[in-house]
Amino acid sequence: MRDYFLRRLLLVPPTLIGVTIIVFAITRLVPGGPLERAIMETQQMSLSGGGAQMAGQGMAISEAQLDRLREYYGFDKPVLQSYAAWLGKVLRGDLGSSYRYNEPVWDVISERFPVSLYYGLVTLVITYAVCIPLGILKAIRHRTFVDNISSVLIFVGYAIPGYALGSLLILLFSVRLEWFPMGGFVSYDFRDLSLGAQALDLLRHSVLPLICYLVGSFALVTLLLKNHLMDNLAADYIRTAIAKGVSFRQSVTRHAVRNSLIPIATTFGQNITLLVSGSFLIETIFDIDGFGLLGLTAILDRDYPVVMGVVLLASLLLLIGNIISDILVALVDPRIRFQ
Repeated sequence: MRDYFLRRLLLVPPTLIGVTIIVFAITRLVPGGPLERAIMETQQMSLSGGGAQMAGQGMAISEAQLDRLREYYGFDKPVLQSYAAWLGKVLRGDLGSSYRYNEPVWDVISERFPVSLYYGLVTLVITYAVCIPLGILKAIRHRTFVDNISSVLIFVGYAIPGYALGSLLILLFSVRLEWFPMGGFVSYDFRDLSLGAQALDLLRHSVLPLICYLVGSFALVTLLLKNHLMDNLAADYIRTAIAKGVSFRQSVTRHAVRNSLIPIATTFGQNITLLVSGSFLIETIFDIDGFGLLGLTAILDRDYPVVMGVVLLASLLLLIGNIISDILVALVDPRIRFQ
């Protein structure tokens, strides 16, 4: 098993290189990049200012200025050569500088990473802490009042998109009732508050976004566990254990639940990426300057250094999450032996 996970770890660097080189090539081929935007903005400024265009070229900037722009944005070299230069900087811990913020990419990401990490961790903990016991209860109490009521609530929450629910929550609890703030991660005077007041302020800003984050994941985890647990409860080995004198409670907790956690462990690693990516729509609704919104804004603004930094970090987390899933599956299912 140790050799298997060592091989998986050794596959992480080439996989990252493959993913990043594809995205890097796409950023060089798609139209409307930073170079085209700079030329268009210069032309608009020249026309609005009454400046004369260069004769015979129809451009507001000279060829020398265009060459300097290509050099500034890194478009003066072939794709593979530019990628090699970018990869060399990454290996030295330099992700480049943002075109929009004029700051190092790592500083731009590190400012927003804790915000998405906070919401991601809290969402993950609450989801598994509530959904696993709820899924077990629904399987044991199948077709009872508890199962029917919880299913209705879960499906209603799953059917409502998180961003639409966020708009309704803001209108009701922020605008009409004024119980919670309309948006933001914390208040503007957060640093001036005491420790207890800071915790309360963070909690008040977190309630509505967390509701939107949780409604979508509740149905998936709960019903996945319930369905697999019901299948295991109807299996022959459970009936055999009960026939040999094992109590129903022990049969559920020691045998059926452990086997039912296998699909939960399989999908756990995929949620690692969701810890930081979050939902840019929810972040937009609640004005949360998080990692997901940063990635969307970078794509729209053609801020390619930030795009590459976001892709690199998200891909690394996804690969690590898959390895964690394999480890959890091996721990939950003793039949699994990675060779």
